[in-house]
Amino acid sequence: MNTEDLIKKNKGTVVDVRTPAEYRGGSVAGAVNIPLNEIPLRLDELKDLESPLILCCASGNRSGQAAQYLSREGVDCVNGGSWLDVNFLISEEAEL
Repeated sequence: MNTEDLIKKNKGTVVDVRTPAEYRGGSVAGAVNIPLNEIPLRLDELKDLESPLILCCASGNRSGQAAQYLSREGVDCVNGGSWLDVNFLISEEAEL
């Protein structure tokens, strides 16, 4: 399932892998902030979140790295790309 379908069906958890400073500058409402460099250390926490995880960051690069790592660890996840794109998809769904 892709990001748009997951959001339409209200499935999973949005995880923002940007730094805390970037996250404080603007983020998806309800997203969990777990910076990319903390992903291996917080793997158990990530596995406890409602899956699939919708990973996002500034451009999709860091969330792509996180998605590759988490997939190898058996975590159901997708690279949602930019948090702005994810936020837009969520806001579109809220308007319907």
